Amino acid sequence: MFNMCLLYVPYFILPFIKGAQLLVKPLVKEDGGKIDGNQNLYLVGASHLRLLLGAETVGLVKECNDNSMRTFTYSSRNTFKDFAEDNHDFLTMAERQYIIKHELENLRAKDERMIPGYPQAKLYPGKSIMRRLMTSGILLQIFPLHDTEELKKLWYTWCGQVKISYQPLDEIRCYFGETIALYFGFLEYFTFALVPMALIGIPYYVFAWEDYDKYVMFASFNLLWSTVILEVWKRCCAIMTYRWGTLLMKRQFEEPRPGFHGVLGINPVTGKEEPVYSSIKRQIRIYLVSLPFVCLCLYFSLYVMMIYFELETWALDFHEENESYFSKLMLFLPSIIYAIVIEMMNRVYRYAAEFLTSWENHRLESSHQNHLILKVLVFNFLNCFASLFYIAFVLFDMKLLRQSLATLLITSQILNQFVEALLPYWLQKRHNKKVKKRVYSIKVDTDLSLFEQVNLEKEMGTYLGTFDDYLELFLQFGYVSLFSCVYPLAAVFAVLNNITEMYFDALKMCRVFKRPFSQPTANIGVWQLAFETMSVISVVTNCALIGLSPQVNALFPDSKTDLILIVVLAEHILLALKFVMAFVIPDKPRDIQIKLARLEFESLEALKQQITLQKLQEGEQEEASEFLKKETCYKKGE
Repeated sequence: MFNMCLLYVPYFILPFIKGAQLLVKPLVKEDGGKIDGNQNLYLVGASHLRLLLGAETVGLVKECNDNSMRTFTYSSRNTFKDFAEDNHDFLTMAERQYIIKHELENLRAKDERMIPGYPQAKLYPGKSIMRRLMTSGILLQIFPLHDTEELKKLWYTWCGQVKISYQPLDEIRCYFGETIALYFGFLEYFTFALVPMALIGIPYYVFAWEDYDKYVMFASFNLLWSTVILEVWKRCCAIMTYRWGTLLMKRQFEEPRPGFHGVLGINPVTGKEEPVYSSIKRQIRIYLVSLPFVCLCLYFSLYVMMIYFELETWALDFHEENESYFSKLMLFLPSIIYAIVIEMMNRVYRYAAEFLTSWENHRLESSHQNHLILKVLVFNFLNCFASLFYIAFVLFDMKLLRQSLATLLITSQILNQFVEALLPYWLQKRHNKKVKKRVYSIKVDTDLSLFEQVNLEKEMGTYLGTFDDYLELFLQFGYVSLFSCVYPLAAVFAVLNNITEMYFDALKMCRVFKRPFSQPTANIGVWQLAFETMSVISVVTNCALIGLSPQVNALFPDSKTDLILIVVLAEHILLALKFVMAFVIPDKPRDIQIKLARLEFESLEALKQQITLQKLQEGEQEEASEFLKKETCYKKGE
């Protein structure tokens, strides 16, 4: 099965790919003539045997006949559930693509010093050839092709029927891989977790519009809710990833990321030749360039915020002078404009943050992603929430806070749905029509349906990962948890948005973007920490908002010091309760813990047996050597 398309690959790389025992064929046969833009396009795949051996190489974990999860080995393949020599579905499509990608990335140079015909693309022993091709711009695209039949089945199960139901996470994982499936699993879980907040928020909004003291119970529930859902998610995530096998996958030694560059040197850990870059230079770039730039962007964000408040003052004065239906609508205009500006600033800053993080030249992809996420989160948090904090704790205007929160939340959700899914889908449909006309006007000696598919998919947009999707949920979580005691309907709008978000995200995965490569993962990574940090901030914010309410202030008419002490005490009690709950609720269910402990015990026992057997073999060799020595001496008559 051919799962991959390589675009504009130089001919010399083909022997390397075939040397890795991968299958290669050109999209257009030689006797079909050369088609502009397609002459260097090849399809790459692998035989069933090669995929099984690759599964052992990458350390895939599969279910055994005794219902346990173990690392796959070819020698013990018959002990795994559903395995058969003719069962080509034993490995999922996502796993097959991951294996092929791993094999391609491990095509390494031996004695070559540069890529033939490209003297600027230097090579050295052990360097990944595919990574050099990508960083040098020689390899323009590499992506997995969609399986049209499987995609139709998945689309029908996922979005083909208009009904509220669980998402087919196992099918999504088999087609797109664990990273994408985990995101949709978290989106679904977060949506269901918001339902109690939405149901409780409606009566509070209807019957306690201005009585902020009645929101004490609601805010307290919100704080406990934000802690519980994040801890329960860890358990749900552990159950899913154990069933998928990624919870047990051993993390491989991380190779340098493709964009990392430096002077050729020796890695002190592996002893391999690879680029070396001074950590001091990197720290200088981070603290003397990136950090001041981020601070400058934050200052600019605050400056835009002050312009927004000037517009709010203008709109309020206009309403007081011209009380009408139009003037009431004008009260919402500054917030709508500000919400649009916020989205534009977030997107522009994202490109700047990506450029700066790449310029910092981090060796590992994980380090690169962590620095990028930190930059983006800090700016997005300040850009989206600074105005709300200013209204709450400087202007003390709860009515304006409620209005601004509602406008920012609803406007940002509508903009995200339009920009991320609807607009790209419409543009892609228009582009597909043009490509189909061009393809059918060309006569080639190859499968026209495959030729059409490749030409359609190679010009689709590239899915850049789940970063933006998690960021959207993170900001939504902030809107819901930070100011719950002011606008309880935030959870209602979040639920409605997420229900449509599931369909729109599925639309862009299946119809708008190229199929992304599968990447095994055991959790949502650094985003878990980001959500937990937001829940801690929400404790402080809600306690402060309750302390500022007129009803609570009326209880302490003489001494504001007592009020502050009570609020701080309540905050510390809630934080303590939060951390106690996080400690008490285990990250993994009891049965998963037992299975993991059993596997660890069996691994230790197997290691002991291996050591014992090795010692016995060494002992037998010593006895045999001693016997041969004595026999030789006997023959010589000594």
